[in-house]
Amino acid sequence: MGSQKEGIDAIDLGDALRAMNCNPTLALIEKMGGSKKRGEKKITFEEFLPILSQVKKEKDQGCYEDFIECLKLYDKNENGLMLLAELQHALLALGENLQDDQVEELFTDCMDPEDEDGFIPYSQFVQRMMSNPVTFE
Repeated sequence: MGSQKEGIDAIDLGDALRAMNCNPTLALIEKMGGSKKRGEKKITFEEFLPILSQVKKEKDQGCYEDFIECLKLYDKNENGLMLLAELQHALLALGENLQDDQVEELFTDCMDPEDEDGFIPYSQFVQRMMSNPVTFE
């Protein structure tokens, strides 16, 4: 056999951790050995287990309640609804922002249709997003 190392590409480390119910930041993924280019390095299963263990101990990852508290800031009527446009803006422009195609994919997979006034129920969106993590190519 060839000398190619078995394992996942380091660019996929974040997706693998998210599949294991973790919510690591991009900075944490990089610190744990994630790479930005495909083919730079591989992470074996034996190397992944201690990374997973360490990430599970990290305090710097959001949970359901954290995301809901954040989105409540946009819930001006305190009725569990927020403007879809505001959520889209937050995902595209704030913090570890996503790209347009990533937001589109996330909305397709996790979003209820907006009502006639442009509002969406944000708690269902967060539940779906966290229970069925979307992985981006």
